Amino acid sequence: MTDRSYRFTHAICRAPSISVINGLRAIDTGTPDLGLMRQHHADYIAALREAGAKVIELSPLTDYPDSLFVEDTALCLPEGAILMRPGAPSRQGEPAHMAPTLTGLYAEVLQIEGPGTIEGGDILVTEREILVGRSARTDAKGVEELTRLTARWGYKVREIAVPEGVLHFKTDCSLLDEETILSTERLAASGCFEGYRVIHTAEGEEAAANSIRFNGRVIMPAGFPRTAELLDWGDYDVRQIGNSECAKLDGGMSCLSLRFTPKI
Repeated sequence: MTDRSYRFTHAICRAPSISVINGLRAIDTGTPDLGLMRQHHADYIAALREAGAKVIELSPLTDYPDSLFVEDTALCLPEGAILMRPGAPSRQGEPAHMAPTLTGLYAEVLQIEGPGTIEGGDILVTEREILVGRSARTDAKGVEELTRLTARWGYKVREIAVPEGVLHFKTDCSLLDEETILSTERLAASGCFEGYRVIHTAEGEEAAANSIRFNGRVIMPAGFPRTAELLDWGDYDVRQIGNSECAKLDGGMSCLSLRFTPKI
């Protein structure tokens, strides 16, 4: 048993562009406040650094309003990185902008060529497997291609059905440690986490499920006190970060970074 699924040295983040107010959203809950979003983003980067991350900050991409959600562009494993093929047509150019950074960090960078689509928000790496959610953004062919590419490094991929109305698999879950998943009840009810210990988000706090474990710290969105208390009881070191503006674009803690330990 190791802890490579949450012990990292690096993180990549991209600053929000002025065009972020035009980002995709499932439901329009208002226009994001760019100034507040930038403050939250700075707080997020600070939390990563406090957890031990060497943070690589990339410049904004005005042509891609959703490009601050860098997690969807790639899967970063110890052995190598895989550039994704986003399911949202307006985002399909983003991986090419991530490629130069990853090729400078990894000896091997692969790419999902298609015709399938897959986004990093649908991928949860645990110590024993890679769980991939089938969603509106990730289809069967995308999962199949990812399975082939990761097999060279010895990984097993297991496909999960994402509940209807949920954007990404990790919208509803996150890894807390080697054996523990933080999950909404609606996702865990499918039995997809059998064999893991599951902590359910508090009722009405489902958005707290999209948190991240980085080394010894759990970074979760602010505003979900009962779920934060559950994690405190579990002896997790929790840091809460404002996420009100990214949430208007269906974004959460995992979306805002790529977290990894590269092997050159």
